[in-house]
Amino acid sequence: MKTNYHQANQSASIPNPYLNNNFIPRSGQVSEGNNPSQREYAWQVASNLLVSFRYAWAGVRYAFVSQRNFRIHTLITLVAISWGLFLRVNAMEMAIVTLTCALVMVLELINTALESVVDLTVGQSYHDLAKIAKDCAAGAVLIASIAALLVAAFIFIPHLLG
Repeated sequence: MKTNYHQANQSASIPNPYLNNNFIPRSGQVSEGNNPSQREYAWQVASNLLVSFRYAWAGVRYAFVSQRNFRIHTLITLVAISWGLFLRVNAMEMAIVTLTCALVMVLELINTALESVVDLTVGQSYHDLAKIAKDCAAGAVLIASIAALLVAAFIFIPHLLG
């Protein structure tokens, strides 16, 4: 039986940033040390652009800390960009490699968000539609990953052979 991140975190050493007082409290909850009149709700619009970026970065950090596949995709992205620089691919090829890698990482973030919402909705129970939603989101990441691998092969192999 697959456990969700919050269950696994009880025995693991990986911190859950959303349960940390430095992050956004859950709706209606007040972080320790915060004035109740200053509490932030998850459903509120960010007060300014910098706050929006902080929330977005918190999501990326959460995925990096909690999702093994996101860490793998991050490493592969760094390797692909490094290869592009080492092989001195042209700007258009580098842009294509970067965009395909970014697509994989964006889909991994969407997959993580969808899995979290499904887990929140169904809890510990099993539902066929929850499985379909999670499997389809994971399938989207898989297809994008295969496409990114093909793009990298089409771009890097001629540079390696020539």
